[in-house]
Amino acid sequence: MSKAGIGGMLKQMQEMQGKIAEMQAEMETMEVEGTSGGGMVKVIANGKHEIKSIVIDPEVVNPEDIEMLQDLIIAAVNQATQRISETQADKMSSLTGGMSIPGLNLPF
Repeated sequence: MSKAGIGGMLKQMQEMQGKIAEMQAEMETMEVEGTSGGGMVKVIANGKHEIKSIVIDPEVVNPEDIEMLQDLIIAAVNQATQRISETQADKMSSLTGGMSIPGLNLPF
C-alpha cells in the first residue's frame, strides 16, 4: 500500500474515532423507558446503564405478593437496559456501515 493510501486510511480512522466519541456522548444523555405489568412499573435509564427513576403504580403493590412486584421491577429494568444495548448497537452499525471491526472495544 502506498504512503498516500495509508495516510488516507489513517484520516478515515481519525474521522471515525471522532464520530464514535460524539456518539458516545450522545448515548450518555439518551434516556430509555422499560415497562412491565402493562405499564404498571416503569423504569427510566440512561445510556450509561444508570437507572434514573422507577415509577410503580400503587395498584401493583400488594404486601402479600412482594415477589410479583420484584419480578415486575426486574423485567422493566432488563427491558430498559436491553433497549440501551440495541440502540448503541444500531448506532455503531450505522457508523461502521455494518462492519465488525476487531479490537474496537467500546465502553458500553
